[in-house]
Parts: sequence; C-alpha cells; structure tokens
Amino acid sequence: MHAELTDLKSFVDEIELRMLLSGEADRNNAIVSIHPGAGGVESQDWAQMLMRMYLRWAERHKYKVEIVEHQVGEEAGIKGTTFTVNGSYAYGYLKAEAGIHRLVRISPFDANKRRHTSFAAVLVYPEIENDIEVEIRDEDLRIDTFRSSGAGGQHVNKVSSAVRITHIPTGIVVACQSERSQLRNKELAMKVVRARIYDLTLKSREKKIDGFIGDKKEISWGNQIRSYTLQPYRLVKDHRTNIEVGDVDSVLDGAIDLFIRQYLSTNK
Repeated sequence: MHAELTDLKSFVDEIELRMLLSGEADRNNAIVSIHPGAGGVESQDWAQMLMRMYLRWAERHKYKVEIVEHQVGEEAGIKGTTFTVNGSYAYGYLKAEAGIHRLVRISPFDANKRRHTSFAAVLVYPEIENDIEVEIRDEDLRIDTFRSSGAGGQHVNKVSSAVRITHIPTGIVVACQSERSQLRNKELAMKVVRARIYDLTLKSREKKIDGFIGDKKEISWGNQIRSYTLQPYRLVKDHRTNIEVGDVDSVLDGAIDLFIRQYLSTNK
C-alpha cells in the first residue's frame, strides 16, 4: 500500500509539474551545452560533474541522451560538451537549469588541500521540429570537416568525419564528432544550429535577448544561479528561489526535480 501511494504521489507531482509547462517549445527535446569557466582543470572537472548530474537525471526520467560534441580535458574533466535529451517536455524541465553553476570544495587536484571555487555554464535550447520555419541560407553557412580525435589527440578514425558549422551572421559555431559518419555528424550539428538560431530569434522577438543566460554573462562569481558547497559545510542552494538541499550527493546524482519545480512555479 505504501509503495502504491508513493507511485500515486509521483504521478500526481508529474501532472502538476507539466501543468506549469505551457511554453511554445516546452514539449520539445532539449539540447544542453556545458562549458567550464576559468580555472583550468578545476572547472573542467566541475563541468564533467554537471554533465553526469544531467545524464543521471535523464536516466531517472527515462529520457534518451545523444552526445553531439564532447571535448575531454588533458588532465581531467571536459573542455565542453553538447548533448540532446530526447523525450516529452525535456526542454520544459531543463530550461530551469540554464545559467552559471558554482562549486565550492577542497580540490582533489591541490596537493595543499585548499578550498577552491569553480564555475561552469549550462546552456539549454529547444530542439526545433522540422515543421517550424527557421530561415538558414546556404550562403550564411561555413562548413568545415576535420578528423575526430579523442583524449591526448589520438585519432578516433583516419578520415575527416567530424564537422564544424559556422552560421556567419550570428557567429554561432557548432561542431560534432560523435558519429563515424560525416553525414550524420552534419545532421546533428545542423540540428543544434537550427535550435540556437530559433532560440536567439525567439528571445529577440520577446525583447529578452539581453537577459539570456549563458551567452552574455561571464562564467564567474556573482552570476551563478545555484551554488553547490562541499566544504566547509554541505549544501546546494538555488539563488533564484532560495531552495536549499543538504543532501549534496543525491543532487549531484541527478535529484534536481525540487529545484526545477520551484523555478517553474515561481516563473509561471
């Protein structure tokens, strides 16, 4: 009986949350990009921790994830990553995560065991359906191909299967090297380009472009939407809603629905 009540509560919570999602693209798949801030290996490791958090969240919600681009750091962590989260309302949920995320901890890379602060930016875009008109002229695109490479510069293959697409008018650059097929990499990269142009156009139309989180805000102190503190105490705090959670390990393992729900509720 207890298990049935728990399942029922989860179902009701899910329905209530989806009632908050009425945006034009809320039902769509999400495209997530994570970029470390200044600080080298510290921030790169933090970016990888965030990536794992979102992959675990997607797994909890039975969403399918597809890596578009992934750049591994020389020592640890990642230099950047872009992936799609495929499933109903993925963008509606994950748009609450767009912004600067701050980590405070004793660095595992510091021999003197000093406390370090790291930052990473999370950008979230809706994947745009083919029936939505997004004007992209061929002459506005520059498409370059190169060899896919892994950590340490080792070639994944010996042909130029990786693709980099630059949208010249906006300066948007998207690279994809996750697939062996050049054609498939181009398709994935174009998907991200279309989404970013659509999002940019939508924000501009709504006169909110100056407030767009991530593209214009510096990845540093004072711009964070959420802080994850591991030392001298353990706490995750969302600075937009003042929600606090002491179980940091669970949050970093993907338990972020409380933050998402509160953000959506206060920004309805």
